[in-house]
Amino acid sequence: MSEKQGDAGSGKPDKLWSGRFSEATDSFIERFTASVEFDARLYRQDIAGSIAHAAMLGEVGVLSEDEVRQITEGLEAIQAEIEGGDFAWSVELEDVHMNIEAALTGRIGDIGKKLHTGRSRNDQVATDLRLYVREEIDALRDLTRRLQSALVDLAEREAETIMPGFTHLQSAQPVTFGHHMLAWHEMLARDDGRLEDCRRRVNRSPLGAAALAGTSFPINRARSAELLGFEAVAGNSLDAVSDRDFAIELAAAGSLIMMHLSRMAEELVLWMSAQFGFISLPDRFCTGSSIMPQKKNPDVPELVRGKSGRVYGHLLSLLTLMKSQPLAYNKDNQEDKEPVFDLIDTLKDCLFAFAELVPAIECKREVMREAAARDCATATDLADYLVGKGVAFRDAHEVTGKAVAHAIARGKELHELELDELTGFSSLIEADVYEVLTVAGSVAARNHYGGTAPAEVRRAAARARQALAAGKPNSMA
Repeated sequence: MSEKQGDAGSGKPDKLWSGRFSEATDSFIERFTASVEFDARLYRQDIAGSIAHAAMLGEVGVLSEDEVRQITEGLEAIQAEIEGGDFAWSVELEDVHMNIEAALTGRIGDIGKKLHTGRSRNDQVATDLRLYVREEIDALRDLTRRLQSALVDLAEREAETIMPGFTHLQSAQPVTFGHHMLAWHEMLARDDGRLEDCRRRVNRSPLGAAALAGTSFPINRARSAELLGFEAVAGNSLDAVSDRDFAIELAAAGSLIMMHLSRMAEELVLWMSAQFGFISLPDRFCTGSSIMPQKKNPDVPELVRGKSGRVYGHLLSLLTLMKSQPLAYNKDNQEDKEPVFDLIDTLKDCLFAFAELVPAIECKREVMREAAARDCATATDLADYLVGKGVAFRDAHEVTGKAVAHAIARGKELHELELDELTGFSSLIEADVYEVLTVAGSVAARNHYGGTAPAEVRRAAARARQALAAGKPNSMA
């Protein structure tokens, strides 16, 4: 990398924009305004964008074939240096773009200075960030679908495992554990659809918008977009360099993912507690207590639940960052990268953790079944039974309520009442009522699309697996 002495004899490398300035940048301001400590992770996208830009400049005659070759080979060598750990990043050069461009000029001479023809750091960073976010959306979708597949596998495995279904965290009706797992799958299917939709808006090329107004060089923006795999070109140069909607949209989609993972985590924590005792997790997903030797704490679900706030914070940070910015680019936008990077890292870690954890869930089937049979959970089935006998639902509801009160007063469940006790509430009740008052009968009766019956759980799991194999966001696609 070439250097020259400034007026103060600092020996620091020249800024690529230093021609306008008559004094060196203050060392604190230099550090304060630099972004290379975090945006260096964009090096691959930056180099890919530069190679595509150089190729396009060669095609339109701004660069010669030999210049394009030297620039491309130089950039590829720099990428190899970075990935080999041999590249010296400089805070004085501010960011990933200027570090790589200075290294290129140091390697191939003045030809390297021609690379920036027809572009600005403004469209360059917007391009880099879109390329990065596009790639990470694909990685997030892969992890989301991996977790979905794990949930489908677990749903099939536990299609006949009966547990209490809750509303208001009170026992409501029996459901199957497999049905519950497919509810989690549906949440993630919507998340996958949002990521897919977000990717379409990410995949627009800002390259060639230059600083804000475009360029006077005869560039071909469609060609550079094609080389980088963009589906289209951003239609307005002002908007192209200043738009960060795509980052905010990713943060919003990510916040919904974390909300869903947090809900899952909460149920795992509850189910693993001694008060529920529905599931157990292997030791590798848990930790102990420093003072209470009997403890086995569900740290992974708890940490995922806690990290939801971190991602929510990044969404608010990005919204606040953009809310008062005039067109076009402003230095504020340097602050977009750390929230984007961290929210992506957090999402990937949490999705990976759950994709590993879900297959390891061990259901305590008898405990679940016993809990499902408590609290008169089949009361709705008794009301439905009476409706089937011609009783209006509201009347059946009242009759059932009286039967429930009677059972509670005697410390019994509905299925434990004698037939003569039940017929005291309605003469239409017959011996076949016990077929619907058992938890197995209750879940089996709900054998319709979207229902909790084991047979429907298996059908729903098959539909979900087919949708995943086809690359569709959900089983309804």
